[in-house]
Amino acid sequence: MPNIKSAIKRVKVLQKKAAANKIKRSEIRTAVKKARVAVAESNEHASEIYRSVQKKLDQAACKGRLHKNTVARRKSALAKALNAAK
Repeated sequence: MPNIKSAIKRVKVLQKKAAANKIKRSEIRTAVKKARVAVAESNEHASEIYRSVQKKLDQAACKGRLHKNTVARRKSALAKALNAAK
């Protein structure tokens, strides 16, 4: 446990940020799963769902919640599955 006041504050702030990032990453995982299901079921709204997932992934990369290469890989895999389903 840190003794310096600023270090104590940093620990608190980092814990809050880690919790927020965990929630957002969970939302992204759920959205990706929904997109995969929509593509597998040949849902007519699959392209709309893909666009919303793409936006969430891009925002996560911008905020540093996910690495940009991870985001690119996930978007590519979803796009490939979506195009194969058409």
